[in-house]
Amino acid sequence: MRIATLDGIDAAPADEWNRLAGSGNPFLCHEFLAALEHNGCVGTQFGWLPRHLAAYDEHGRLVGAMPLYEKDNSYGEFVFDWAWADAYERNGLRYYPKLVTAIPYTPATGARLLVDPAAPAPEAVAAALVAQTLEYARAQALSSAHWLFTDRRDTGRLESQGLMLRLGCQFHWHNAGYRDFDDFLDTFSAQKRKKLRRERRRVGEAGVELRIIHGDDADEATLRTAHHFYHSTFDRKWGIPTLNLGFFTEVARTMGSRLVLVLAYENDRPVAGAICFRGDDTLYGRHWGCDVHHHSLHFEACYYQGIEYCIRHGLGHFEPGAQGEHKISRGFVPTPTWSAHWIAHPGFRDAIGDFLRRETPAMERYMQELTTHLPYKAPAGSGTGSTG
Repeated sequence: MRIATLDGIDAAPADEWNRLAGSGNPFLCHEFLAALEHNGCVGTQFGWLPRHLAAYDEHGRLVGAMPLYEKDNSYGEFVFDWAWADAYERNGLRYYPKLVTAIPYTPATGARLLVDPAAPAPEAVAAALVAQTLEYARAQALSSAHWLFTDRRDTGRLESQGLMLRLGCQFHWHNAGYRDFDDFLDTFSAQKRKKLRRERRRVGEAGVELRIIHGDDADEATLRTAHHFYHSTFDRKWGIPTLNLGFFTEVARTMGSRLVLVLAYENDRPVAGAICFRGDDTLYGRHWGCDVHHHSLHFEACYYQGIEYCIRHGLGHFEPGAQGEHKISRGFVPTPTWSAHWIAHPGFRDAIGDFLRRETPAMERYMQELTTHLPYKAPAGSGTGSTG
């Protein structure tokens, strides 16, 4: 087996990369990663330097791949290690650069070790990708390597390689075969159901109309509008808007209906919008912005429209993004997320390992407590979103 380091995703043919990535997660596809690179959303400006791995068998066939970046900051990761970096600095050590296997600016769980299931020894390919990452980190004297938002299989693979696991929490919605939105609401307690319906009515009473537009139906003006709303949120919150109009234009063209825009109109004028991406069985909410503020419009555009979309299209899950305990009262269930970490410095490896051993049970207790605040008539079962 030969493993190459790619300084750009285009070094791997799109069809070969996508053969390994599959179609389940839109952020793993070649088109999404390429659009980030083509439009300068990653690279030296933002500190995400592509170092993707590609594993080839003896016939030159791609049998494994991994999105990998060398980073000089922790921005856009959503697994927060700022305290670790600060501790390094206070002890006269460098935390940056580091290696990160993740989808830039995208806190969505998915595969990270992309392996051809038809390979003679797929687990050996996965192990080789991890070993190559650590070898590169040691050779470049990097502080650490991190795999973020790993799915269950890759979490197990990384733990078996001796990496330290970190538990996080997001809030996801799960489709229990609902016929429509009212069928979903029927699982709520009366008080919670009344509150949510009132929120939806407020939007209609304000004269706001919601429209769903897929990427392959979005014209230039629509994409400019979506980008404007994306940018406006960062302007208000003093963030860094890394995704530009070129990125949205490219993914609309190359990913088509996997880009899902939820736009709000007042007197035919766009006033707010949410940007989502669609996988085979999951809708992912990513960004939101607005020019005017109407009561509950954020909840309608970012949550309720997404739930209705999943029900209408038969999608099993809706991941509306990171954080947000307010999602619980709207039917989103506390859901564990995982990351895996390798730390080069022995002393800091022990210290961080001790921190994670204490953090994990605290996070488990936190999620258990959150389940007591779900809006359902009876506590929602893990992974179902409702017990009816």
